[in-house]
Amino acid sequence: MTQEPALWAKGIHKRFVVKKTGKTVNALTDVSLAIRPGELSALVGPDGAGKTTLLRLAAGLLDADAGELTVLGLSAPRQAQAIQNRISYMPQRFGLYEDLSVQENLDLYADMHGVARADRRERYARLLAMTDLGPFTSRLVGQLSGGMKQKLGLACTLVGSPELLLLDEPTVGVDPVSRQELWVILDQLIADEHLTVLVSTSYLDEAERCARVFILHQGKVLAEGTPGEIREHAKGLVFIATPPQGEIARVLQARLHDDPDTVDAVPQGGEVRFIRSRPAPAALLAGASARPAEARLEDGFMVLLRAIQPAPKPVSGAGKAALLVAPKATAPPGTVIEVKNLVRKFGDFTAVNSTSFSVQRGEVFGLLGPNGAGKTTTFRILCGLLPATSGFLRVAGVDLRIAKAEARRKVGYVSQKFALYGNISVADNLAFFGGAYGLHGPELAQRITAVTGEFDLGAHAGLPSGELPGGFKQRLAMAAAMLHEPEILFLDEPTSGADPMARRQFWRRITALAAAGTTVIVTTHFMEEAEYCDRILIQDAGSLLALGTPQEVRVRAGASPEHPMNMDAAFIAIVEQGRRGQVPA
Repeated sequence: MTQEPALWAKGIHKRFVVKKTGKTVNALTDVSLAIRPGELSALVGPDGAGKTTLLRLAAGLLDADAGELTVLGLSAPRQAQAIQNRISYMPQRFGLYEDLSVQENLDLYADMHGVARADRRERYARLLAMTDLGPFTSRLVGQLSGGMKQKLGLACTLVGSPELLLLDEPTVGVDPVSRQELWVILDQLIADEHLTVLVSTSYLDEAERCARVFILHQGKVLAEGTPGEIREHAKGLVFIATPPQGEIARVLQARLHDDPDTVDAVPQGGEVRFIRSRPAPAALLAGASARPAEARLEDGFMVLLRAIQPAPKPVSGAGKAALLVAPKATAPPGTVIEVKNLVRKFGDFTAVNSTSFSVQRGEVFGLLGPNGAGKTTTFRILCGLLPATSGFLRVAGVDLRIAKAEARRKVGYVSQKFALYGNISVADNLAFFGGAYGLHGPELAQRITAVTGEFDLGAHAGLPSGELPGGFKQRLAMAAAMLHEPEILFLDEPTSGADPMARRQFWRRITALAAAGTTVIVTTHFMEEAEYCDRILIQDAGSLLALGTPQEVRVRAGASPEHPMNMDAAFIAIVEQGRRGQVPA
């Protein structure tokens, strides 16, 4: 006998009206799908594809404009409360109470779910053991790392023992170690309790773990199937290229990326993984050797998207980039950031412990580490946003202890969260920030014209910034940061929550900036993005664990020609070795 779907949708439509403009946006159009009980299923797709809207409909937080939707056999529009009593929904910004302890948050959500007092002890014990939060029940949530908060959010979501679990981007902003721990928990829940889980994710390697994948695009179901069925779309089209001697992977990746017959290209293990709709000519490879590779889910995803979405416009080359966004004065090669014995304490807690490193002009330098490792503190000190407790720090030739304002004029900063003014237009934001950087009159107008063209913002210049799609908000933040032609660009988790296509285009721009002489310092939890860096630093518990090129770090983690290792695996190995005191000197 066939089991009834845990979630069933037929012909779902959902529209929203933008209040300021009166414009109607079709969030979902004729969506039909079925989620099988006891399975892990994934929703994937570009920004604005409709993933969150579909999850909110399933959770009973929105009503569809048309179509049929049942959850656990119940009608979503007519039996929303009954559905909510049997499911749990964890949105991207799960509401933990930071001034309450771990235990108090669990108690609060148990009260909200109506969990009987007699059932709580056993349920708490299971959830705390599963999430490794047992030793921290009395700790305030505001004192937890990002990864621990994510696990507590999941525990609070599960406290009501749901039959269906809906997770919206549960691992955004979470490091690879914490991501791995979260997926171990989900796998255990599905195996032990036959829980049905529907997750939206920007990580295609996570979707690879699911029984079934649904690809959404512009509110429609573009494709669905097992990971193997999605991979078939890229069969025979995937290759790995080894750059010629003396060329770094991101330069070859940029060349491939800009060719219209390339479906996708991304650095991988010092090489470049790419998808071609037709064979690559020798001139494009320019001495690189290429070999066929097995397709992944992400490859199939990119093939499907490229079939209906045109390739992005090639990013300007080094010459044009130099005109638009390079530092004002061409400076000779050399050290632009120097850090010696950097220490930062918060009371008795040492966030950064005697860290030393340097960054060269035109280098792309990655600051990596688990949540709570001290990398964000280090990053904020480098930007002049936070003073060091002790140590030496020079940025763009300026000692930050005595001349923070002078250093800030030479740097640009893009924060993880959109930090511009959402209620004013794109053009007004650029004018405001240009003025803040000391630009006026014709010079300001020229710079606004330059960055608007460079980041393809012209068609959106009059739109309120808060109404931009996620990818365009990121472009605007970059444009504002580059108005004054800084020598150094600081990027804090710049692609957090972005889909693979948006991440590729973003990094193509960073490659052009670096080629033009801009120094880039970036924090990221996407280990694939570490491959774009010239060098990376890995921290944990405030201490430096590894420093070197991506290849040097992989070797330090245990990689060899016989046992290759991607950056996710290398990162996890370095952190685990460090926590055991086993990282080699």
